[in-house]
Amino acid sequence: MDKIKLMVMDVDGTLTDGKVYMGADGELMKAFNVKDGHAIYCFKNFGVIPAVITGRKSKIVEMRCKELRIEHIYQGVSNKIEKLEELLSKLSAETGEEYTFENVAYAGDDIIDLECMKKCGIAVCPSDAVDEVKAVSHFVSTKKGGDGAIREFYDLLKRTKNEE
Repeated sequence: MDKIKLMVMDVDGTLTDGKVYMGADGELMKAFNVKDGHAIYCFKNFGVIPAVITGRKSKIVEMRCKELRIEHIYQGVSNKIEKLEELLSKLSAETGEEYTFENVAYAGDDIIDLECMKKCGIAVCPSDAVDEVKAVSHFVSTKKGGDGAIREFYDLLKRTKNEE
């Protein structure tokens, strides 16, 4: 846990319950958990940068990330491992510190997240993630996606950091 400097999260099924509500005019809505939001905001207190890499693209995600002051937001990504490699290079160049997969905690729930989860230092998933994701995860939350899974991991990270 002491090597973690970057917390990368998927959105649908991880930060949300995976449901997309669509209004008659085509407006999309998603529900985010405020406990997860608080955790994301607080990661920085432990020197951990929050980031989002998601397969879908929506204004809602952009707005939520802005509200939580997440600077690294990548939407509509089909090749998440490639995008994560780009982010690691970018952070290494910007900070002068080396950022590697070993420094990443990655939270995902479905097959599209598997490659990243297998390469990262810590793989995290909600309790309702697909079985293949659970099988490679170092931390399987007792909470479902969108129901505090990220907060539960944050609390573990916080306890670990406070013990160091």
